[in-house]
Amino acid sequence: MSSERIIGKVSATEKNPSTTDDFFFWTDKGEILSPFDIVKVKHLPNDSTITYGIIEEINHVTDAPSHFTSYISSDFGSTEAKVGNMNRLGMNYVKAKVVSNTGNIYTPVLDGKQVSLCSADDVRTALGLDKVKNPIVCGYLQMYKGDEALKIKVELNANFLIGPEGAHLNVSGISGLAAKTSYSMFLLNAIQQKFHASDDVAFVFFNVKGRDLLAIDEPNLDLKDEDKQLYNELGLEPKPFKNVKYYYPFYSLKGVMTNADPKDVNKQRRKGKAFTYKFPLDSSFDKLDLILANEDDATGTMESCVNYIINRQGDFRNVSTWETLKDVIKSYADKQATGKQNEILPASWKKFLRIINKVIDPNGIFNDNLADTETDLSLEIKNNLVGGQVMVVDMTLLDDLAQSFVFGSVAKAVWEMKFDTERDNVPKKVIIFVDELNKYASNDTPKNSPILHQLLDITERGRSLGIILFSVEQFRSAIHDRVKGNCATSAYGRTNAIEVSKPDYRYIPKVYQNMMTRLPAGEYIISNPALRSLINIKFPYNTYKQFPNG
Repeated sequence: MSSERIIGKVSATEKNPSTTDDFFFWTDKGEILSPFDIVKVKHLPNDSTITYGIIEEINHVTDAPSHFTSYISSDFGSTEAKVGNMNRLGMNYVKAKVVSNTGNIYTPVLDGKQVSLCSADDVRTALGLDKVKNPIVCGYLQMYKGDEALKIKVELNANFLIGPEGAHLNVSGISGLAAKTSYSMFLLNAIQQKFHASDDVAFVFFNVKGRDLLAIDEPNLDLKDEDKQLYNELGLEPKPFKNVKYYYPFYSLKGVMTNADPKDVNKQRRKGKAFTYKFPLDSSFDKLDLILANEDDATGTMESCVNYIINRQGDFRNVSTWETLKDVIKSYADKQATGKQNEILPASWKKFLRIINKVIDPNGIFNDNLADTETDLSLEIKNNLVGGQVMVVDMTLLDDLAQSFVFGSVAKAVWEMKFDTERDNVPKKVIIFVDELNKYASNDTPKNSPILHQLLDITERGRSLGIILFSVEQFRSAIHDRVKGNCATSAYGRTNAIEVSKPDYRYIPKVYQNMMTRLPAGEYIISNPALRSLINIKFPYNTYKQFPNG
């Protein structure tokens, strides 16, 4: 517990008055404070309420009117003299943003009022963490230094993280330094532990980087004792994910296309946890538009082609395999123009055929034959995804076009599953985790992209349906405004100065923006509607098996 030591007094001046939003206070120049530390001031009426402020800026000032004065007082610029010719009066003055008042009194704090450090209970009260309903651990705060240091568990109201009050998480930061996937997995593990008894929540993870998520049900044998202790302090078990199944893409030449060690995959197969997935045409007909997800189709001719096929018009009425599909498209491309109105020209079919071949030919997942150990991924989700289960869909070595098709197909299957009236065990909530969100919902994504439309549906309507998006990308500013705008929780990791100069960060105080350029791995600045302020949280190392260099 903190000593709640008095560290200074409020200073309201003509140029820097106290307001309902912030106040200034002076403190000794030897006092060690940091941005995001919280302080308290006794307030009206008659000091019966307490106003809490979160530190934003710390300044040091002396009685020297200019830097030239300091130069002269140091023996006219001598760098050898440790002490100048005269002792300057100096102090630190601090700007604090008002975050709450115990009596809901938000008139400005008065000049001369004493400013104190806080106890752990004070910090929880200040941030609104003292009466959190449906709590989910999202990390911990570290505040103050030395003997007065505090470590405080941070819990969010689940209703504001995975609905229905608020939903969707977006995590941004520089690759490799922000530990975006690690923080997302920490949160998702905490969510699974919270809901493990009710089996209300199912998870679908996309593995896009090496072997990152291909052993999340195996323990991290390198987890240090202090991290295990930290998990215990946070009220979590230092254990990996439970009830996990892995889905690897079929590849015609190798059987499985993945970065995973074949021995590991075979071990998962023997335990009934690993499967190979494909997309037979019969169950993928209505998803053919996903092949055009990254194509800029300004004239709409490609969209006309795919709609013609999906509606099974003309020679496509009896098509049932990928090979037959390509053959029929080729026949349309080879036809001579008839001159009839409202008919798609052969040149358009030729272009469409090139797009189809570019996606289908290199990727064995577009395959109509299912062996005993293989599964139709779309049907697997629609028919078999249940609460408490984690599905990891590996697509590391698939090209970008195939990855887009896989992601779009899975998202559509989840959406359709939620409307399946024949199933009585549809999970109440499905959390979809995807890295590299910029591939599917960037500012440059074509407006007619079906995947972008799916993501907009999920972020705008998914909250009420129980479909939750946890997304990750390097640069938040590159993401479509409506997608990131509908994410109730945002986590900002380390980024660069160019990124924080973008409009997305305009509402964040300048000091916090500068902190984002030097945040260490394992620290995030969090924004959530249930929090009264931005907070700087930390989290322990992941509890599942880690692979060096992915």
